[in-house]
Amino acid sequence: MLTGCQQSATPTTTNNQDPTVQQQAAINPVSQAQQAFSLDQVSLTGGPFWHAQQTNIDYLLAMKPDRLLAPYLREAGLKTAADSYGNWESSGLDGHIGGHYLSALSLAWAASGQPALKERLDYMLDELARAQKANGGYLGGIPNGQAMWQEIRNGNINADLFSLNDRWVPLYNIDKLFHGLRDAYQIAGSNQAKEMLLDLGQWMLSVTENLSDEQIQQMLYSEHGGLNEVFADMALISQDARYLNLARQFSHRTVLTPLTKNKDKLTGLHANTQIPKVIGFLKVAKTADDEAWESAAEFFWQTVTQERSVSIGGNSVKEHFHEKDDFTPMVEDVEGPETCNTYNMMKLSKMLYLRTGEPRYLAFYERAMYNHILSSQHPEHGGLVYFTSMRPGHYRMYSSIQDSMWCCVGSGIENHSKYGELAYTHNNSDLWVNLYMPAALNWQKQGWRVETQTAFPDSSDVTVRLKKTNPAASSFTLHLRKPDWLSGKMNITVNGQPAQIATTDAGFITLQRQWHDNDTIRFQLPAKPAVEQLPDGQDYYSVLYGPVVLATKVQAFENEKLNFIADDSRMGHIAAGPVCPPEALPVMLGEPASFLEGLERVPGDKLAFVASTNVAVANQPDLTTSTLIPFFRLHDSRYEVYWPQLSESDFSSFVEQAQAEAASAEKLRNITVDMVSPGQQQPEVEHDFEGEGTRAGVNNGTHWRDATGWFSYALNNEDGRAKTLRLTYFSGDTGREFSILVNGQRLAAVTLPAKAGAQDFYTVDYALTEAMQKQPTLRVRFDANSGSVAGGIYGIRLLSE
Repeated sequence: MLTGCQQSATPTTTNNQDPTVQQQAAINPVSQAQQAFSLDQVSLTGGPFWHAQQTNIDYLLAMKPDRLLAPYLREAGLKTAADSYGNWESSGLDGHIGGHYLSALSLAWAASGQPALKERLDYMLDELARAQKANGGYLGGIPNGQAMWQEIRNGNINADLFSLNDRWVPLYNIDKLFHGLRDAYQIAGSNQAKEMLLDLGQWMLSVTENLSDEQIQQMLYSEHGGLNEVFADMALISQDARYLNLARQFSHRTVLTPLTKNKDKLTGLHANTQIPKVIGFLKVAKTADDEAWESAAEFFWQTVTQERSVSIGGNSVKEHFHEKDDFTPMVEDVEGPETCNTYNMMKLSKMLYLRTGEPRYLAFYERAMYNHILSSQHPEHGGLVYFTSMRPGHYRMYSSIQDSMWCCVGSGIENHSKYGELAYTHNNSDLWVNLYMPAALNWQKQGWRVETQTAFPDSSDVTVRLKKTNPAASSFTLHLRKPDWLSGKMNITVNGQPAQIATTDAGFITLQRQWHDNDTIRFQLPAKPAVEQLPDGQDYYSVLYGPVVLATKVQAFENEKLNFIADDSRMGHIAAGPVCPPEALPVMLGEPASFLEGLERVPGDKLAFVASTNVAVANQPDLTTSTLIPFFRLHDSRYEVYWPQLSESDFSSFVEQAQAEAASAEKLRNITVDMVSPGQQQPEVEHDFEGEGTRAGVNNGTHWRDATGWFSYALNNEDGRAKTLRLTYFSGDTGREFSILVNGQRLAAVTLPAKAGAQDFYTVDYALTEAMQKQPTLRVRFDANSGSVAGGIYGIRLLSE
């Protein structure tokens, strides 16, 4: 299948710059094909994107600033005005939402001009400044963070995938604050934020000044967000070359090096750990004119968007990249594309588009904007989605404003103020209309107001009106995007007359003429339904209308009542209800072309189609029609984005096989008391992972963990149901010797045997003692024998049978 939001303020030399630093030539970004307009120059005027923006503003103003500030004030030894939020904000990632909140308020204020947002931002900054002053330049909500940073400063570094010195991704956490302060300065124009940002930068320089490049790379094994990106921006803001050096040091070479050689080594990696790194690679390349790093970012974008993404623009399952030639996990697992991933892929796409002017970046951006980002917000209460399941017949969970503090809430409260950021772009004398939505541009420099009016996708008509705001306004060249999904001609007219087209190069139609006040351009965006197969060629198809993915509601069980709003539990963002049985799924029978021919547009103002032929539902033989609507309008329901496609002769056997597989999976689920997927972030955090001398990775698409020392997890046995511990091993790990302990008592001494089939996985069951069975929490620990390795462990289950 197929962003920072404002231009940086003019860089200045800071007063707190170390006087011993040699002044170098000015640090400037390399030239770009186009420039973005600041958000305060583009206003949405209606339609679903405007509605999402307004709904998000209500969400932002309903959040409690004092609760978000509490972790920072606590760590500074100051009295708090309220208790901190719960959920992720009080379980080790304290303060991460606060940084996002600064960015979100800055974006929303720039996009809407609502004074309450600026007042809220100023209050946040004032309180954070108090905490920073009390901390001597440091600012953060990480529990007992000062002690941890002192360990780092001393070169004592203990990094794992999702922890650093026994804290939950502290670099990722503080990255959000760096970005929030940067955005408060660059987008909202706060000089106070600039001073705080650079004071925090000076603190980071002091922490890392005696660390070697190798030690910093060791830290980067732990998730760290886009610190390299923000350090490159700080080099531009401060004209201090130390920050550009820091950006290079914080660029993870393990990921960068293969990309510079056009090698895809992404399978099994935590997706949203990698995407911000690549944004940073590109930002450094744009700051230092590094062609190799820019090419690496372009290659990453190409492989992720064209080989690893589904029709809505999202990627990953359970937060990780799976094999790009096997999308089975995408349609089987309930934890589909993560919203944070697409938030960051759109940032990368925006940067690449502005750099090159190539419309392929816009095509992905548009697809992701309509189908993943817009659909990730509930249109009424504003709740935000973490995982958008692509499993046919599953559903989504939405955040609760006061209870849900996930990463996708942090990025989500930013998402819905940025819809106008690429609607228009420009250079000195050219204007590009990139995205067709109801939006008005105040192009002050040229003296024009440009307004786009459209009800797309419900209507194909588009009107662009030009209004002079300065009698001496200069003329300009207008470029109208010609999307690659068009099914016919655009039929452009100017003031009712056929337009004189200058060129149609590179995906744009160019109009060159002397523009006058009240000139009106009209055209159409003809589209028709099309299908897009799952990227690995499996017989699952998504239906699109232009860039808009269509979906259908699914009724899995009679009189089913699902809860769609998350509670405050650690894993509340997962739609953990029963999966839809295959016999309840609408199936596309026969060739996809025949299915498309049977689609009929439903009369009315809103886009909808009825599939009246080539449709079957096994448990409802009389149901032979299905209604498809834009996915971004389908909420509070099970849904189907990818349709299973079968011939009529294969339909019966498909249902029988799917029923058998579902029954087997359901049986295992029913006897599972608790389980851990080693090497994956959320299961390990949820199960209180600890370890020394341990590492994690992926083998044949399956995550593992082993150790030359030890590692352990706390599994829940609250009802005393557990009778058996089931472990999954890999047959290639032969001769490894280790002990399995449960609550400090040895359960088994293990020597992994030689197994036939060196690529096979196998399970071994260990009976728990009666004393172990009675314990509500079982701390399962793997201790390596001297000179050997514990594991690898590929799966851990407590079973009641």
